[in-house]
Amino acid sequence: MASRRVFLLQATAASAARVLGANDRIRLGVIGTGGRGTHLIRMANQAGGIEWAALCDAWDERRAKARNLIDRPVDLYADYRKLLDRKDVDGVIIATLDHLHTPIAVDACRAGKDVFVEKPMTSTPMQGRDLVRAVRETRRVLQVGVQQRSLAHFIEAKQRFFDSGLIGKVEMVRTLWNGNRGYLSPVPAGMERKPDGLDWEAVLGWLPKIAWDPKRYFNRFAYWDFATGGQTGGLFVHMVDVVHWFLGLRRPVSAVGLGGIYRHDDGRDTPDNVNLILDYPEKLNVTFEATLTSGEAADIVFMGSGGRLSIFRSGYRFLPRDSKAEVTAGPSAEVAHMANWLECMRTRREPNANVVDGHYSAMACHIGNLAYRENNRVTWRSGWDV
Repeated sequence: MASRRVFLLQATAASAARVLGANDRIRLGVIGTGGRGTHLIRMANQAGGIEWAALCDAWDERRAKARNLIDRPVDLYADYRKLLDRKDVDGVIIATLDHLHTPIAVDACRAGKDVFVEKPMTSTPMQGRDLVRAVRETRRVLQVGVQQRSLAHFIEAKQRFFDSGLIGKVEMVRTLWNGNRGYLSPVPAGMERKPDGLDWEAVLGWLPKIAWDPKRYFNRFAYWDFATGGQTGGLFVHMVDVVHWFLGLRRPVSAVGLGGIYRHDDGRDTPDNVNLILDYPEKLNVTFEATLTSGEAADIVFMGSGGRLSIFRSGYRFLPRDSKAEVTAGPSAEVAHMANWLECMRTRREPNANVVDGHYSAMACHIGNLAYRENNRVTWRSGWDV
């Protein structure tokens, strides 16, 4: 019976999706047209070969602003399910609040759409199993928005220092992202009262129903329910994903976490200062530090027996153990990640940041968040595997 059910699900998804030829323009929709959603619209426009079909957001003002980025008429929706009902949409970009990523992505897969979903892919540990199952049963192409996986200088660094073995044995990786200004977003004037065109019930989704909260809506990273730990789910996920990719890791053994609200006592419940340590069975520790009380700095530092690699979006610097001759490279174009997804929609190949990668990178954040919130060492649980 199980195999029959899987077959029917695959057949349904296949019939709902258009078969793309090499010269066909991919028809896209966007669900969530705030700051990140509009950025991804620009990325898809740069990648080319696409045609916009529809935009969806719970706030009519954001829908209208996003439409200005598109040079042709598009349909606008407040309810994402109406967008997914469209038979002429090949793929959807999901850039909603964190807690809606997985439920909408599952629905999109079941509706026969390929998916680009923003990070973190999940907002709770068990959501990953639902989405992995949906992708496998429907054979959809799902890309997670950890764009480092497609950036040229990251790909080059992996090949040059890790695949070659030049960096040697890595036993510690330090990650940090301090002073990210986007995590202190103020509430715009006049938003004490909810805008008439904003569907607050849709924003909450499966969360408990609460009254309109402009702080949550505009400064979501300050709240556990709208953002996965704030700086952990928003920042660490990018960095730990690179560590997993470069070193072939998946699951940590355990995690500990410390921090708190040291400066910005503005009603938030996520820490403005946080430190995590995750240990992996490959005899490796990965650390994360983030603070909102200093100037912006972001880095991933691999400590290897053959040298030290410092890498992030501005480029990389490798210092061999027995030499002072540094090897450096500059930044590369972010549009490559969107282009990779669009290419995989045509070829049906696995994208650079697939659903399993997305699950384990998010899980590294989840286990760290649990350790912080429980003020205890948290060990990996068997139910978290996919």
